[in-house]
Amino acid sequence: MNIIKILLALTTDFNWQLLQYDVKNKFLHDDINKEIYMNILPEFEGDKGSKVCKLQKALYGLKQSPRAWFGRFTKVMKEVGYKQSQGDHTLFIKHIIIKGVTTLLIYVDDIIIIGNNEKEKVSYSNKGIFISQQKCYRVVDRIWKA
Repeated sequence: MNIIKILLALTTDFNWQLLQYDVKNKFLHDDINKEIYMNILPEFEGDKGSKVCKLQKALYGLKQSPRAWFGRFTKVMKEVGYKQSQGDHTLFIKHIIIKGVTTLLIYVDDIIIIGNNEKEKVSYSNKGIFISQQKCYRVVDRIWKA
């Protein structure tokens, strides 16, 4: 909780831009690294009795879902040049000398983006969140693709 206070203070003191996004359906696209089976609901079973199915993707309510999603988020952020904070693993920082700094703070399904990097722009559409720098586009949307 202290990190958000620090980031808000920096935003106020240095007149940085602050954006907040909500991640939709974040648990529905991640692979799970464990064999998990679930009972099929009675209305889908038909006349053949009780059946189970093996899950191939994470679901809401599955204890592995948040970790799987955060692991993929972390991987993509590092691929596009962000460094994960050692003091708070939910904070990602990208510092470019002269151009500025961009920080991403994630909490459950919310992302806060704060920074002063004029060259790096953030846009949001129904296809995802896009972080772009001049003509070189890095699609953060990959985090949510299956």
